Amino acid sequence: MKTFFLWSIVSLMTYTSCNANTTTESKLAFQNKNTHKIHTTKTDPNTRNIQVALLLDTSNSMDGLIDQAKAQLWEIVNELSYARCGHNTIKLEIALYEYGNDGLPSREGFIRQVLPFSDDLDEISKELFALTTNGGNEYCGKVINTSINQLDWKKNNDHLKLIFIAGNEPFTQGPTNYKDAATDALEKDITINTIFCGNYRQGIDTMWKHGADITYGEYSAIDHNQQTVHIATPYDDIILKLNNRLNDTYIYYGNRGAEKRTMQRQQDKNAESYSAANAVSRTISKSSSFYKNKSWDLVDALEDQSFELDEIVDEELPAELKNKSKKELQQHITQKSKDRKEIQQKIQDLNKKRTAYIKENRKKEDTNLEAALLNAIKKQGQKKSFSWEQ
Repeated sequence: MKTFFLWSIVSLMTYTSCNANTTTESKLAFQNKNTHKIHTTKTDPNTRNIQVALLLDTSNSMDGLIDQAKAQLWEIVNELSYARCGHNTIKLEIALYEYGNDGLPSREGFIRQVLPFSDDLDEISKELFALTTNGGNEYCGKVINTSINQLDWKKNNDHLKLIFIAGNEPFTQGPTNYKDAATDALEKDITINTIFCGNYRQGIDTMWKHGADITYGEYSAIDHNQQTVHIATPYDDIILKLNNRLNDTYIYYGNRGAEKRTMQRQQDKNAESYSAANAVSRTISKSSSFYKNKSWDLVDALEDQSFELDEIVDEELPAELKNKSKKELQQHITQKSKDRKEIQQKIQDLNKKRTAYIKENRKKEDTNLEAALLNAIKKQGQKKSFSWEQ
């Protein structure tokens, strides 16, 4: 069957360096009634965005590719967290699509937006693990065109904008010409990287390489059925124990607070379902600057200067905090914040030793989804003054 796996990382429209001054702007994204709501936000001139649109073909031959995505998500996030761009703050957002599934509306080209650009890594993990496969029709040009037009791409080009599409059927299928879609991407400063699941030469013959060449992207061929190998290290057990302590620093609030806290723990279990080492990778992600939950966690919320603790009512708090005064609540949050920073630093310190151990024990570089994504991201990031260091 056919398969396409699209990651898109967004840079803004006119090319400037990481130290360039970006104009602050408000953007209102249009979404139809079948998609998640996108909120209007202002672009911080001292922030450089990595926006990733992950488009997964959920036809029934793509179980291996989807498994790789689930198993490698946290290692990919971790590598992206090492990105640097001058003195700017790096922000990661990921969008998720599924397509090529008979259960999806034919009038939409068998495409569904599962999640718009989001920095909620737990939500991304939840939706990714909920995907299932079925037979269907997969259209490369159509899904590229949909992601370009539907997502809330940034419009300055201090940022990195990348599309990743993976599959094993001719790139020419469907109602939208892939050349038109790629030309549109080029005009918007979006780079398309193609990943063919199969023989390298066959991918070239079926126009996968040409789809990338139009936007000066990377073409790769991978074994999508290759099982992900997680290397266990002597530091894993300690990191997992620190994860339990880290979870205890979260103070939920609001209508969905308890639900989101439960989701956090469920995504820990989803990661662990692939291996303990994969659960460790998720813990590393939770200790990074990308893992923020200000919509439901008071510790992260208070880092936002616009957040007013006085506006939180007792009904929105856990039972053990309902009768505390605002002063007592503030002290409790401050202590949890201090604890979290200490735990995250311990995790990061252990991860340096863990990473060194993995490098020493890793075999020849894998030809899998993670390797293809990170190779392209780093090459294209360098063109926009992004660098990677742990």
